[in-house]
Amino acid sequence: MPPRVHALIVVRPDGRAPAAFHLKRTLRAVDAQTRRPDAVTVVLCGSDDALVTAAASGSASIVTAPPGTTFAAALDIARRAGDGPADHDGGDDVRDGAAVWLLAQDTAPEPETLARLLGVLELAPSVIIAAPKLVRWDDRTEIASLGISMTRYGRAVGLSDGELDQGQRDADEDVLGADVRGMLVRSGAWQRLRGLDRGLAGADEGLDLSVRARLLGTRVSLVPSAIVAVAGDGAAGLPIPSDGTRRRHNVYARRRAQLQRRLAYAPVVAVPVHWLSLLPLALWRTILALVAKTPARVLPEWGAAFVALVRVDQIARARAGIRRTREIPWTRIAPLRVSRAQLRERFDADADDGSAEQGAVRGDLRFFTGGGAWAVLGALVLSVAAFPALLAWPVLGGGALQPLPATVARLWADAAYGLRSTGLDGAMPADPYAGVIAAIGSLSPADPSRAMVLLWILALPLAVLGGWFAATRLTERPLLRILAGAAWALAPTFLAALVDGRPTGVLVHLLLPWALFAGSVAHRSWAAAGAASIVVAAVVACSPSLAPAVIVIWLGMIVLTAVVRSGRGLSRVLWLVVPTVFVALPLVWHQLRVGNPWGLLADPGLTWAGPQAASSVHGRALLAAGFPTADPGGWGALLHEWGRGTATWWVPLLVAPIAVLALLAPFTARWAAGIVLLSVSALGLGTAFAAAAIAVASSADIAVAIWPGAGLSLAWIGALGAAVVFLDAGLAARVRLLRTGLAVLVMAALAVVAFPALTSATRGTTLLTNGPASTLPAYVAAEGRQDAQIGTFTIAPLDSGAAASDVVWGGSETLAGHSTIQASTPTATRADREVAALTADLVTSTSPDVVARLAARGIGFVVLAPTPGDESDQARALSMQAKTALDQRDGLEQVGTTEKGTLWRVGHAVADRAAATDDQRGTAVLIAVLQLGVLLVALLLAIPTRASRRAARHAPRVVGPRGQEAR
Repeated sequence: MPPRVHALIVVRPDGRAPAAFHLKRTLRAVDAQTRRPDAVTVVLCGSDDALVTAAASGSASIVTAPPGTTFAAALDIARRAGDGPADHDGGDDVRDGAAVWLLAQDTAPEPETLARLLGVLELAPSVIIAAPKLVRWDDRTEIASLGISMTRYGRAVGLSDGELDQGQRDADEDVLGADVRGMLVRSGAWQRLRGLDRGLAGADEGLDLSVRARLLGTRVSLVPSAIVAVAGDGAAGLPIPSDGTRRRHNVYARRRAQLQRRLAYAPVVAVPVHWLSLLPLALWRTILALVAKTPARVLPEWGAAFVALVRVDQIARARAGIRRTREIPWTRIAPLRVSRAQLRERFDADADDGSAEQGAVRGDLRFFTGGGAWAVLGALVLSVAAFPALLAWPVLGGGALQPLPATVARLWADAAYGLRSTGLDGAMPADPYAGVIAAIGSLSPADPSRAMVLLWILALPLAVLGGWFAATRLTERPLLRILAGAAWALAPTFLAALVDGRPTGVLVHLLLPWALFAGSVAHRSWAAAGAASIVVAAVVACSPSLAPAVIVIWLGMIVLTAVVRSGRGLSRVLWLVVPTVFVALPLVWHQLRVGNPWGLLADPGLTWAGPQAASSVHGRALLAAGFPTADPGGWGALLHEWGRGTATWWVPLLVAPIAVLALLAPFTARWAAGIVLLSVSALGLGTAFAAAAIAVASSADIAVAIWPGAGLSLAWIGALGAAVVFLDAGLAARVRLLRTGLAVLVMAALAVVAFPALTSATRGTTLLTNGPASTLPAYVAAEGRQDAQIGTFTIAPLDSGAAASDVVWGGSETLAGHSTIQASTPTATRADREVAALTADLVTSTSPDVVARLAARGIGFVVLAPTPGDESDQARALSMQAKTALDQRDGLEQVGTTEKGTLWRVGHAVADRAAATDDQRGTAVLIAVLQLGVLLVALLLAIPTRASRRAARHAPRVVGPRGQEAR
């Protein structure tokens, strides 16, 4: 008597295509078998009329189940309804003749499939599972699955998935496991093993069933001649990852199944270790996923870990089932597992095959052969010649520059939420700019201040390097890349920031090319998106006034990605501003909470007016030409030295060639790139004009406008990029000499503009100075190095007859120790009023307890700033009055007069500075963890891997439509 076969078809109508369409084909294929099954049961999980009609079209019996029922649960429902495999030939002999055929709505067998599967079971009694070859639903030449194995730690490995079927696997029979779809299982074995494990989340169910079958001492056999077409859209197996939701579901299900197997298969003594390692392992795999540029795996990883952590009942049930049925040791099936070497060899082969098929698209970078290295070296020589004294300076001063803290720990303390280095205010958020300065200072841990000196020396070559690399996104021509690097380094706004000592302006200019380099391809890869997000965060930290322009550019990238690329890469573009948001969020929250949103635009660091374009028509014209100061390029002062007058109307004309070439870019074959770059330039100009008209911070009694140079740097990169696009694509090949001539003209004109700035150090007109190592007298600086919490009360007479006072903690004011919250407060705070009261009491004799109040606040010194030679009578009178009052004050001991001012020491016992509260310390820890966590994620994403480099080689370096036609 031939063995009885019962076919079970599980239907779940939640796939991409209508389930009824797939079900009809599957039922027709089952009816067309040369050896037809003796019974067919259709399990409808959430049936509708179309499904009922399709199921009723054949001779199958129908069982209904709730929507969303898993494949394993549906089979159990069929058993309880009296239609499952255990209801036929109910003995528990695993080698009995009856069999169950596991199908889903999207598994259509070829006519000979069941006969060939059943033939294997009849000929080999030791085989209890026969598995067919699965091929694609609409392309039987591609193997969907033919055999599955696993690693030592439970990772499933498809042995033939995705291969082109050329008969190369038809000799494979003895494997560890197989896909559950189309399996023919002996009924006795099915009953003994109690079906599929529900804890596997629908993934690798056939592999687990096969492993348990092998532990019975039986075999699992592949039958490559039995073919089943699968659509990857049914209740059995994982769906084809056609969208982000399905991809995340598949990642979760596979990881959940792997953890379930690991805990179920492990020796009993190892189970607690595996269970305790679930969350640490999830953290480690999160890091690996970020390094591998697959952040979509992070949430599924944690979801699977948490489920495995709490669903101990499923693990216990699986272990009990294995313990009840296992008859051979695990070592008997170990040879069928995939070793680490085999896995690495398989993946390397796949990678090599993929590379061979795709072929290289991108050429060499040609940094050395194309002259880029020589341009950077030339800029270094020029920098040393322009600023020779910097080589011997230990600390850079002048302008908005100040020393850095003496230790790296203090650097990062200034960058964290907590008590600030100046003022009497309580704990508050630090400016994100302080984190940038801390990162730079950490490059020279023995002497952080020297890092700023090195930055100034390397600024010109770094600018050339950044401009050159940014140009690689616009052109393949070496000459134009060199032009871009040189023009970027000779930009008037950059040279003005260098000569005047504006660290924020210098940093923004150095960072913007890398934002273009990485951000322009952020939609392609997570490596570029991660790098760009870090650079954008640093740019906004150094110049918050660029934040509106950055938001506009980001929104434009989102629109272009959604329209041009149909949303592919949109998640990478969305990530670009995430680090910026998290880094700035504490500061934004504080400023909004106190009702000072305009303070968010304040320039960080030392509030310093310095040379700046006037608010007149002439000043606006200079801004439009790219000059942030009233003296364009310093030519007015140079001409005055030469005795040639001060007429500088011709200087802005020297940047006209770049403007003209940029305006012609939209009329080339690469018009789209030209329009985008010109839009960026317009945003930069708008930012510069708005910044010059807004004053949100003050220094003493002077309102200080926002530095417009950052906006001009953004405008310059847009205009320069558009000019490069025109020179690359706007001239025919036969006029190559004209392209060279225009490039030389642009560089020569910019060299003329840059001449006064590059010679300012030798002429003694630069604002840069050697130090000071401390802004306070040396005695205080020495005390401050020993005790960073000692306070110094500083008093500076103003020309108006008033006094500017502040409290400096430690040995000096530092570059990152200032706070835009304090500098941009529109109204006096409680701390401001207290400082004002202390000042008034110190310079008069009305308060006998003022010294005691200083000591109670942790202030140990008082400094009266020296009087400059051009001070007003009111300032001189206040200075004399203050010195007299302080000399006569009981409890103050004059230490002496220094170049930093007259110093007094508080004679009372000085209390410790008020420490942050427990709540504030908790807030600081929370903020640090969130910010560092996000930055760490961005950094891990930015780290290139072999896979990311390989993918990058297959994408054009030049960005934009028709970029390759420009060659």
